[in-house]
Amino acid sequence: MRRRLIAIVVGALFCVFAPTGAAMAQVQAPPDGQVVLIGVPGLMWSDVNPADTPNLWKLAGSSAVGSLSVRTVGNITCPYDGWLTVSAGVRSAVGARCGMPPTPERQGEGAVVPEFNWLWEVRDQQNAGTLGQAVHDARQCTMAVGPGAALALADRQGKVDVYADTPAQVTDWTRCKVIAIDAGDLITPYIEDDKVTSAVEKLTPEARRAAVRAADAKLAPALLHLATSTVLVAGLADHGSVPHLRAAMMFTPGPKGPGGSFDLGSRSTHRDDMVILPDFTSTILAHVVDVPPATVVGTAMEAHASGAGSVGEQADALKVADVAGQTIRNNTGVFFTALAVLQVVFYITAFLLMRRRDGLRGVRIAAITLASIPVSTYLVNLLPWARAPQPTLTLFSAIVVGAIVLSAVALLGPWRRTLLGPPTVVAGVTAAVLLADLLTGTSLQLNGMMGYTGVVGARYYGLGNIPFALLATAVLLVTTAVADRLVRSGRKTLAVGLVAGLGGFAMLLDGWPGVGSDFGGVIAFVPGIAVAALIVAGKRVSIIKLGAFCVAGGVLVMGIAYLDYLRPAADQTHLGRFVGQVFDGTFLPVISRKLGAMLHTLINPNLMPVVIAAFAFLVFALLRPGKASAGVLPLAFERAPTLKAGLLGALVSGVVGMLVNDSGAAVLSMALALAVPLVLSAGIRALEPGGDRESVPAPLAEPSPAEQPA
Repeated sequence: MRRRLIAIVVGALFCVFAPTGAAMAQVQAPPDGQVVLIGVPGLMWSDVNPADTPNLWKLAGSSAVGSLSVRTVGNITCPYDGWLTVSAGVRSAVGARCGMPPTPERQGEGAVVPEFNWLWEVRDQQNAGTLGQAVHDARQCTMAVGPGAALALADRQGKVDVYADTPAQVTDWTRCKVIAIDAGDLITPYIEDDKVTSAVEKLTPEARRAAVRAADAKLAPALLHLATSTVLVAGLADHGSVPHLRAAMMFTPGPKGPGGSFDLGSRSTHRDDMVILPDFTSTILAHVVDVPPATVVGTAMEAHASGAGSVGEQADALKVADVAGQTIRNNTGVFFTALAVLQVVFYITAFLLMRRRDGLRGVRIAAITLASIPVSTYLVNLLPWARAPQPTLTLFSAIVVGAIVLSAVALLGPWRRTLLGPPTVVAGVTAAVLLADLLTGTSLQLNGMMGYTGVVGARYYGLGNIPFALLATAVLLVTTAVADRLVRSGRKTLAVGLVAGLGGFAMLLDGWPGVGSDFGGVIAFVPGIAVAALIVAGKRVSIIKLGAFCVAGGVLVMGIAYLDYLRPAADQTHLGRFVGQVFDGTFLPVISRKLGAMLHTLINPNLMPVVIAAFAFLVFALLRPGKASAGVLPLAFERAPTLKAGLLGALVSGVVGMLVNDSGAAVLSMALALAVPLVLSAGIRALEPGGDRESVPAPLAEPSPAEQPA
């Protein structure tokens, strides 16, 4: 009976968390037949239309289409980097020579990329040539048309079997199973001194349309002969100093399914309408080899039935996706600067008013409203703000309105009479929104002001570092608020179980591959939950225990990552790939890069003021309560003893999260930005007439100074 129960539970978890790509995919690239990659560096969906690009428009009408995130190593991807990434199957960059790919040197009917070994000997691009070498190892032929195509298909010696400068020079399109075509006419006008221009947009609209028409016309001879081939189109580079989402297509010969249009996605992004450059490498290799090289990080692209009725509607939606990503990217700095200013002004004002016990109600309202801003940045993605005539104004207005509405609900609802009612509502809504988003594909975090974008390309799915900080803080505050009622009624064991159980559930969602896929979050979540649960139980927390909890978090996430590693390579997330890097000894650059990014955040002018102001206010309010905050925090902890457990648990998760995540100070600053105003609002409520006067049980055991949490 016990074995059967375990089998049922494991089976249920597998059904919930197993990859759903196979079930969702309607059309997938066939493993046989000729495959052709057409690279049009700089191509966006705003360029593709029946008038300027008749050939590409016709191809799009019978293809699965999507957005392409061309992010490689730097903020901008030049054509050289884009083609090199396809060659390597992993994000790659050439460095100082970033611009156009080198011109191949002819050798008989083929060609060789000059000084190809320079890439791994000097530029440390060890994976250059992976695609071409795998094709040759499978005893298949490669044909390259144009310099970029030769770079993409070159083997480890830099060779391609058949080479032509333009499609018009090709007389036999059936010579090779794998073909790449470089239609670089669009990007050429943007090259200055052999590099992509630093201007945002160098060309006039008329000049850009002319360049797009030239690229489309160059492809006409090829497309006439490739009707029975799998054709991939990639706008695989940026055209200026600002990154964009680019156009991606996949045409597969044969029946397309029940009819209608199709979106192009991949398991790399966990998005039905977005792919990354290494996915093109994997899709090409799926036609050639059974198992791709282990270093290739992309997955074969898949077509999914689209809700759009025509390619025009699809193109319009993909253009809006780029607008959304651009709006978030362009305004992230403004948003976090404004948030930092609001936080600092709030703490200074609260300090001055609370010393005189004046304006406490206004401080409380401001605290609840300030804490309502983070979740509002996700809820606005339920609205089509990117389609508005002024997306930026619409976005910021919606965030402000959302925060005001949520704070009004928290402060005016029937729970307003209780000490923990309003802050629990805000924390509860924050936790519920983020958990629901995790379980439904994280559509609210994508293109969210506190989320991530495909334009930037740092993350495409799962729980980002800032959302983790908010989720951990919200869950700990909500569970300890509910635990307070249970402790009052003498059900302390149930209270501890609630904190550990619900916190553990959120932690598993955070770290589970394909759901949260958050490595550092689990390490930080475990000690936060443990500290909160121990304090609720009346137990002491020592430095040794805290260190053990951090180790436990690391062991747990490595276990999850190892289970991910055991899955097929195409199904693995970055958690499983990291285990593979540990096994082959290539993990140190990853650790070094993340450590450097974390240290860099410590001087961020938008993040550190929040950390400094919140910590200074919190410490002063606890050490000098009469002078700093009219004694509201000690009073709040006296009236609701478990509130301290939630606050300390959130602080522990924030500090550990800062140390183990590349977002560094962003994690701690957002934990403080949510926790401190909510706890402060509870304390002010205790001072107001009619505040919570319920009798409380004996205070929870206080740790000695030597055993205070770090």
